[in-house]
Amino acid sequence: MSAVKPSPELLAVARRWIEAIPNRRPTELRNMLTTGEHLLFVGTGDDEIWTGNAVRNGIGGFFGAIPPLLKHEETFAEAYENGSTGWVCFSHELIFETQPDRAFPVRSTLILALEDGVWKIVHRHGSVPIPNIEFTGTEQTAISDLVAAAKQGFSLDQREGFASVMFTDIVNSSRLALTLGNRLWSSEVTRHFDTIRDVIEDAGGQFVKSLGDGTMSSFASPIPALKAAQMIAKATQLSDGPAIALRIGIHIGDVVQANEDFFGSVVNKAARITAVAGPGEICLSDATRAMVDDAQGFSFSKAISTPLKGFEGEHHIHRLEWQT
Repeated sequence: MSAVKPSPELLAVARRWIEAIPNRRPTELRNMLTTGEHLLFVGTGDDEIWTGNAVRNGIGGFFGAIPPLLKHEETFAEAYENGSTGWVCFSHELIFETQPDRAFPVRSTLILALEDGVWKIVHRHGSVPIPNIEFTGTEQTAISDLVAAAKQGFSLDQREGFASVMFTDIVNSSRLALTLGNRLWSSEVTRHFDTIRDVIEDAGGQFVKSLGDGTMSSFASPIPALKAAQMIAKATQLSDGPAIALRIGIHIGDVVQANEDFFGSVVNKAARITAVAGPGEICLSDATRAMVDDAQGFSFSKAISTPLKGFEGEHHIHRLEWQT
């Protein structure tokens, strides 16, 4: 039997969120958002996809750009919950003081999760069928400005904004967790992450974060990233724990750093390259391969052409050999 049920509680929470926007209550808006790295904020514009603290810090300014309202009418609303997660969908009709003769339809979707007994928004998607400049009469740049500021303030022992981003991911982790039991599997994953962190830091990289059963790290240049990837693959194969098959992906380019986290198209592409790698494979982008000379001791398979989710066209992916 499905555990999904209508949720008057979540509907009330979401209406408080909607009410706080035109009433200019930025603190309330921030407090209703998760503090986790997984916070995602999606708007109408092509570039309006933001994550993490940039959203929390910029939320008041983003919604503060909306002009005063003459009318705010809810035209549709539903909310459901399933255990510790839930979702809400709204439609509204807005009339602004600056454009009293025109009504604008707005759609909003919120995904929420229980955090210490309190519902927090982890994903927000709002959309209107026209650009923000026409909708509100002004650009809403608060969050994008924070992202740009984070890029300007990028500070690592490397060239500003440039990094080799590496992801690792355990293949079939759900099956392994089922076989070993959650407690033992959690212990093995922790040990696995500790090994990866040691290898990355010994190679001069930065262990950025763990993501479920995967990791993300950053290096100043591709050579230490490739060497670290080989060492991680070998260490995983030689581990005396359960047999773990690992996939690894690497891509280079300009990244944005904020609060010790990284984001941008380079990060997204590195993650997509990881997703196309097979068990035990290290895959890297054509751009990464171009920066590594054959005389530097690396061996690569013939490039393959493949689509990457979220990116246009075909992409050339190389496999780095690591087995001896």
